[in-house]
Amino acid sequence: MKSETNRIEYKQELTDDLEKEIIAFLNYHEGGLIYIGIHKSGKAIGIKDADAIQLKIKDRLKHNILPSCLGLFDIVLEEREEKEIIKIIIASGPEKPYHLRKYGMSEKGAYIRVGSASEPMPAKMIETLFAKRTRNSIGRIQSNQQKLKFEQLKIYYNEAGKKLNSQFAANLELLTQDGKYNYVAFLMSDVNSLSIKVAKYKGLTRVDLVENNEYGYCSLIKAAKQVLDKMELENKTLAKITSKEREEKRLWNAIALREAIINAIVHNDYTNEVPPKFELFADRIEITSAGSLPDGLSRDEFFEGYSVPRNQEIMRIFKDLDLVEHLGSGVPRILESYGKDCFTFSDNFLRMTFPAAGPVTDQVTMQDTMQVTMQVTMQVKNLIDVLENEMDRQELQKRLNLSNRDNFRKNYLKPALEQGLIEMTLPEKPNSRLQKYRLTKKGMSVKQSQ
Repeated sequence: MKSETNRIEYKQELTDDLEKEIIAFLNYHEGGLIYIGIHKSGKAIGIKDADAIQLKIKDRLKHNILPSCLGLFDIVLEEREEKEIIKIIIASGPEKPYHLRKYGMSEKGAYIRVGSASEPMPAKMIETLFAKRTRNSIGRIQSNQQKLKFEQLKIYYNEAGKKLNSQFAANLELLTQDGKYNYVAFLMSDVNSLSIKVAKYKGLTRVDLVENNEYGYCSLIKAAKQVLDKMELENKTLAKITSKEREEKRLWNAIALREAIINAIVHNDYTNEVPPKFELFADRIEITSAGSLPDGLSRDEFFEGYSVPRNQEIMRIFKDLDLVEHLGSGVPRILESYGKDCFTFSDNFLRMTFPAAGPVTDQVTMQDTMQVTMQVTMQVKNLIDVLENEMDRQELQKRLNLSNRDNFRKNYLKPALEQGLIEMTLPEKPNSRLQKYRLTKKGMSVKQSQ
């Protein structure tokens, strides 16, 4: 193994100074790694009762370090030279200086990584870092709404085999210092104002919008899963028949695409209430998140996978639910399939652009159109004929000169939806008063053939 460096620390066993080492990496702009069960020389010694040690580490870090470092570290069990060791991955924290609760923000309580050692932080550095401390994090912003429900979040935790108790709001850091729900709680609640858009365009620009889905107004976890499901459907498998065999390839690398989606949602800057967005073009996908690189993180460090979570509370919840594997693993996985030039940085946004392996938009053949046209009723044909852009039920009934709502639903709307000729703009909320309808690609082809 490598020798100790500015980012790597070895320990033969769990010691009383672990918090000091963790704090030094939290205050270091690159974060770091601590291995327990490895000699200073790099030789694996191993540990006993790894599960108990992992629990002890989590408890100590939770109670002995301020500000909270939950969501800023991962504890991973690994095997080296046929021996079990523990690896602690520590991200650079956004609320420096981190310090021992017992000693406060003093030279005895705050540490910084200097070379391969953890040194007491000078008083002047403590003052400078405290003056720069991020105070507009979503964990500190109070939610405008305080009557929040979390049934969706509880369901996802139950599915992951983790039950939330009556103290879950405090344990997951969903409260401000004065005990009010914070903005993280608002994002995780069953009903909120956040909507994540997945748009699809016919060509290479944003001129011809053919599909506009919204996933939101619900727990951020539910919205994230809906976006992942939608992208899984869009990431089609392309088949190519050669003289030797049938070759199959998806539009985008599935692992890189998933990492990009999760990264955009977890690291988005929600302080200005701007959600991430996902856009599909004929030749590519663009994933845009609000907020550029965190302060102190260079582009080279970003590409190396150094982690500075913008929203540590969201990161922790996503890790709890196995939506995130390890800190800093996302960008390197993306780079395995797409180069650094797929990332575009600006002052206020970060965009990932992945070229598609084939045409993104579906091709509807003349034969498909003829078959569908022969099957649709006159009522459905009339509905397709009057539907333009996006229209709600009242507009459609007025266009069709229909007064009976049940007749419209039974003979016009329902069969058109079932045949895939039209679609809802809010499919996850079929009974929403904001619900509208639009033609699908298949519906457009049928309309043009009439």
